[in-house]
Amino acid sequence: MPLVKMKEILAHAEEHRYGVGAFSVASMEMIMGAVSAAEELRSPLILQIAEVRLKHSPLHLIGPAMVAAAKEAAVPVAVHFDHGLSEEKIHEALETGFSSVMYDGSHYSLNENIAQTKKMAALAREYGATIEAELGQVGGSEDGSVDLEVLLTGVKEAQAFTAATEIDALAVAIGNAHGVYNGEPRLRFDRLEEIHNEVDVPLVLHGGSGISEDGFRKSIGLGIRKINVATATFNQVVSTVNKNAPFTDYFSYHEQVTAAAAENVKRHMRMFKSDGRL
Repeated sequence: MPLVKMKEILAHAEEHRYGVGAFSVASMEMIMGAVSAAEELRSPLILQIAEVRLKHSPLHLIGPAMVAAAKEAAVPVAVHFDHGLSEEKIHEALETGFSSVMYDGSHYSLNENIAQTKKMAALAREYGATIEAELGQVGGSEDGSVDLEVLLTGVKEAQAFTAATEIDALAVAIGNAHGVYNGEPRLRFDRLEEIHNEVDVPLVLHGGSGISEDGFRKSIGLGIRKINVATATFNQVVSTVNKNAPFTDYFSYHEQVTAAAAENVKRHMRMFKSDGRL
C-alpha cells in the first residue's frame, strides 16, 4: 500500500462517519508499533511528529523512517508534520516525503494567521500534500513547556479562515488541551456543532489523550475526523517499560516499547471506530 495523502484518508472517514487517529511517534519502535496495530485492525493510520519534538527525534532521522514505514504498510498511511511553526521545517518535511503538514499560526491575529497559512498552503500544494491549520488556541502545548489557555474557535472566524486559505482540514479549540488534563475535559460540543454546520472541511481534535470514549464518539458525530494522540502513547510506553524493568538485553526492551505503542494505538482506533474499515 503506497504512502497516501491525509486528505484521502479523511475523505473516507467523512463518507463513513468515523474518526482517524493521528499518532505521534518518537522512535523506530513507536513507528513499528503504530503500523502493526493499524495492519492488525485493518485501519487507516496517520503517523505524525510535531516540530517541538524534533530536539529529541531529529527530522532528518525519524522522517525517512516514518515515510519508509508508510510505503511498506499493508494499510493506507499518511505521514504528517504536526504543529509546524517554521517554513524551514515544513519545507524539510515536504522534501522528506511527508504527505501532509500542519501550519500552526493560532498565536497570530486572524488576518496574520490567514496570511501565513495561505503561504504554507501554497508550499504544501507544490508537493501535492494535504494542509491542516489551527484557528483558536488549544490549551497547553505539544511538549508541555507552555501552559496556554483555551481560546475557543469562533464560528464566523472559522468560515472566513477556511474560505480564505482553502485548507484541507481545520483544527478547532473547543475546550481541548494538549498533554494531561486536570480533571474531566469540558468540551464545547455546542460550538463544535455550530462550526461543523458552517465549515465544509474535515475538523481536527488536538489533545486527544485523556478524553473519554463518550467524548470521542460525540465529537466524531459532530464532524471530528482526525484525532491527535501523543501523551497517552508516551505514557503507555513508559508505564510498560517501568513495569518490566530491568531488562537483560536491548531487544527485550525494544519489543516491549513496540508492543506498548501498538496496544495504545489499537485501543484508540477501536474508540474512534476506524478498525475494520479496509
